[in-house]
Amino acid sequence: MPTSPDLLLPTDPGIRAIARELYALAGPQPIISPHGHVDPALLAEDRPFPDPARLLIVPDHYLTRMLLSQGVPPAELGVPSVDGSPVETDGRTIWRRFADHWHLFRGTPSRLWLERTFTDVFGVDTALSPATADTVYDALAARLAEPQFRPRALFTRFRIEVLATTESPLDDLAAHAKLAADGWGGPGGRVVTTFRPDNVVDMEFDGWADNVARLGEVAGVDTGTYAGYLDALRARRAAFVAAGATSSDHGHPTARTLMLDADEAARLYDRGRRGLADAADAEAFRAHMLVEFARMSLDDGLVLQLHPGAVRNHNRKLYATHGRDVGGDVPHATEYVHALAPLLDAYGNDPRLRVVLYTLDEYTFTRELAPLAGGYAALYLGAPWWFLDSPEVLRRFREAVTESAGFYNTAGFVDDTRAFCSIPVRHDVARRIDAGFLARLVAEHRLSEDEAAETVVDLAYRLPKKVFKFGESA
Repeated sequence: MPTSPDLLLPTDPGIRAIARELYALAGPQPIISPHGHVDPALLAEDRPFPDPARLLIVPDHYLTRMLLSQGVPPAELGVPSVDGSPVETDGRTIWRRFADHWHLFRGTPSRLWLERTFTDVFGVDTALSPATADTVYDALAARLAEPQFRPRALFTRFRIEVLATTESPLDDLAAHAKLAADGWGGPGGRVVTTFRPDNVVDMEFDGWADNVARLGEVAGVDTGTYAGYLDALRARRAAFVAAGATSSDHGHPTARTLMLDADEAARLYDRGRRGLADAADAEAFRAHMLVEFARMSLDDGLVLQLHPGAVRNHNRKLYATHGRDVGGDVPHATEYVHALAPLLDAYGNDPRLRVVLYTLDEYTFTRELAPLAGGYAALYLGAPWWFLDSPEVLRRFREAVTESAGFYNTAGFVDDTRAFCSIPVRHDVARRIDAGFLARLVAEHRLSEDEAAETVVDLAYRLPKKVFKFGESA
């Protein structure tokens, strides 16, 4: 069904009227997408998308994990297996199976995003159900065959000004080189990379020692010593900056930071390379490297994003069968005040550093995160992400952090998605929530209409552009 113009706006008539005016300002703003996981080859190659199931269902772990919770194995939804064992390959079969379980998504953000992708992106208004599965599939497939639904055409229609992808230091950045050659990438480009070094920092990452050796090969630096390892990381960061990167991203289990001297760090590094490091060693090394990366950011200017709080591959059977990033992770409680103290003691008051901090533990919004961001020049709060990027939590986030951190110690919205076609939908949801929150402040005479109008555009566009160094100050 068509999207209501009042979707997610407050129900009180007076506040809704103000929210409509604010949303009218925020809604049309260009999209700044500073953190996500879209494959850059998608835009570099600009090939037609595959069938609707492979585009919208197979790669979306939000969807496949819900069906797994109801007993539908990912293999029946086409999710590739680690060992190459057979999985469903027929797109229409996958789509019908998904439609048979569509009721599982009632009230979830996944349903909201997908329905609005159908209507707003593809112009398909037929409500999905088991009875309409083929009708919706055929309508989407017909759209995907049209030139205006290829990736670059959609990028332009979505009004994306900047899209940041996420790559490992081991990536050769060939897709970004092609984008730059086509006038789409490089510094100041429309598509830029982000430096994500987890696979060469986290000693508990499968194949860490081999990855470190490969890092040396890619960087042309001997990583047999800790000093060489740091030099290799600096070299790869420089290559990422040359490819347009403005930030790094770190997905650690905790927010712990630690200041070790060079000898202590070298001993940890050597234990890891010899396969002798235990869990405590791995945690200490991750914590120390966050401080090292902050120091590197002072030199090369990369914004440091920290995404802690996920227990990776909690569903061990799922991980063994289908690998990483297929819905087997869960959040856990995360402490920030003491964990971040070493980094903040060293660099938290230095305005040259920008640290964007995220959480999967929303109970820390009021108690820890807002006071921290409100007290350190280097620290900004990232938007609710992953399990928290829902309308309800986006609203609670503004209610929880604004009184301590204000609006301008937050970093704007990030979609954090692999699902390219959902990007405008997710940003629109955040803009509607912010319009509603600001409208209430106006209705309560806590904010003037002019201030609310300026703020709603800052939150949607100018703040993420400023914080992530895409060229404009709020």
